[in-house]
Amino acid sequence: MARILTIEDDAVTAREIAAELQAAGNDVDCVGDGRTGFERALAGGYDAITLDRMLPGMDGLELVSELRRAGVDTPVLMISALSDVDARVRGLRAGGDDYLTKPFAPEEMAARIEVLLRRGAGVRETSLRVGDLELDLIARDARRGGVALDLLPLEFRLLEYLMRHAGQVLTRTMIFEAVWGYHFDPGTNVIDVHIGRLRRKVDAPGFEPLIHTVRGCGYAMRAP
Repeated sequence: MARILTIEDDAVTAREIAAELQAAGNDVDCVGDGRTGFERALAGGYDAITLDRMLPGMDGLELVSELRRAGVDTPVLMISALSDVDARVRGLRAGGDDYLTKPFAPEEMAARIEVLLRRGAGVRETSLRVGDLELDLIARDARRGGVALDLLPLEFRLLEYLMRHAGQVLTRTMIFEAVWGYHFDPGTNVIDVHIGRLRRKVDAPGFEPLIHTVRGCGYAMRAP
């Protein structure tokens, strides 16, 4: 099951895209503005993105350009009512992997996403490593210094996100929206609680700390 982010401000179109992709067995998250879409895409964890060209908050061209500049290589299908050759060329040159014009047949959109997923499958990571911490994404197995870690499913997803972004400072909002999948409530301490539990397993006595608190910002995973 692939995880797909749909960035589309038209609610009807977003529902059509989500329904078609879900019918093909995919997990779909939808957001309705460019800025939120950029933050979710930057956080990672998606196998493909459908991106509307005209968005409030952040234009689709700017969004995909900034993603590529940040090193995010998630396949992007750009969708737009602008059908002239120049618009398509600009979309592809900005960093889009494919371009589909509105109105479109949902079946064609799903087929194009399927092609992008197949294209990226060969280079998809199957394991992550930070220092002596290893995460096997296929076996869903975590080990620190060769010792198996007993992680709950949510803890595994949280650790995977931290490891994929090792060396980066991750805000609580970024972590919450990437791992939990919905908007962060600043009044909750759920992230701190789960980070604390994960830290007790990953940074057990005798091991150099990997999970660090960045005061006033969030958390970061760094190799010793």
